[in-house]
Amino acid sequence: MADQHQHPHSLRDLVLYFLKLGATGFGGPVALIGYMHRDLVVEHHWYTEEEYKEGLTLAQLAPGPLASQLGTYLAFLHYGYLGATLASVAFVLPSFLMVVALGIAYKMFNGLPWMQAAFYGVGGAVVGIVGISSYRLTTKSVGDFTLESFRSKWLLWLFFLSTFALTFISQAQVLWVFIGAGIFYMLLKSPPDWFTRSKANANALWLIASAGFWRWDARLLRQMAVFFTKAGGFVFGSGLAIIPFLHATVTDYHWIDEKTFLDAVAVAMITPGPVLITVAFIGYLTQGMPGALVAAFFVFLPAFLITIIIAPYFKRIAQNKSIKAFVQGITAAVIGAIAGSVVMIAIKTFAPDRVHVDPVPVIIAILTVISLLYVRKMREPYVILAAALIGIAVRYLL
Repeated sequence: MADQHQHPHSLRDLVLYFLKLGATGFGGPVALIGYMHRDLVVEHHWYTEEEYKEGLTLAQLAPGPLASQLGTYLAFLHYGYLGATLASVAFVLPSFLMVVALGIAYKMFNGLPWMQAAFYGVGGAVVGIVGISSYRLTTKSVGDFTLESFRSKWLLWLFFLSTFALTFISQAQVLWVFIGAGIFYMLLKSPPDWFTRSKANANALWLIASAGFWRWDARLLRQMAVFFTKAGGFVFGSGLAIIPFLHATVTDYHWIDEKTFLDAVAVAMITPGPVLITVAFIGYLTQGMPGALVAAFFVFLPAFLITIIIAPYFKRIAQNKSIKAFVQGITAAVIGAIAGSVVMIAIKTFAPDRVHVDPVPVIIAILTVISLLYVRKMREPYVILAAALIGIAVRYLL
């Protein structure tokens, strides 16, 4: 790590930049990493193209929110652990405060007809957004939906389809299945040297792999800390990827209901900064401010720790074929579970009683997909706003 006096920016400059980005950076992870490249590399020349690409590679290889990890790595590169910590907090803080404020308003005014109507329209848009996210993650990390891809990457597609079915049937994500897929693919494609030297190690490895505002419930907060740590530690590539994982707050833990879950996703879409901050909304509705703090802290903690631990050695680690194979295997399994969760969410949104289909959210979801795929410069917050207006119009005019 270079001497900080050689840098064309101070630590204060960097922290203020991430504070501003967290407060004004709409558009999701892809837009946020684009802003960082434009501002930090092209315009200010604070970082070189090579440093930016190294950070982006680490963010893609490691679990956690893409934009947040990239920012943490860049700050660490010039200002070490203090810089990484301050920049990470600055990046998350504005959207955290906005989401908590929306959580307070949601609790106070959710009974008003206009707010219920707005979120009625938003539900279909959320399905469309997470559906696109799931599709893009699949084509980027597993492969295109072509016969050649199915043939050449058949094992990754097997992981994908297996966890898709498992998630859809059980309505839960099985963490050890993801880890097992990663280990199996690593051992098959690029086993580490220590494994090839001793087959006895394989038996031990597989044995391990199988094994009110300030009112709160301490037991529930501990449960939330464990859940959000797992969620933040096993999602690769994009904050949007964690959305279906968080559906377990409805199906497994029953902290919130289906409608509130979709509203929480909508809140994340209409606020700037990392999409992952939606957990603060869920945490606030579940356990007030302590719940929001616990959810936000623990969901970002794994990515932060992984980034600052790996950063000093990343140049060497990035070239390790075993690490790459492990990430490929676990990513295919995780994305399969994401796709299965998206289908579950769609069914519950389009047909709440599992019998009659509500055409309004279906139409909104279709329009959302078309808009985001084919309308240039269309962003999620605009789609969410339009969906809310449609919901209000439908409820009041029809």
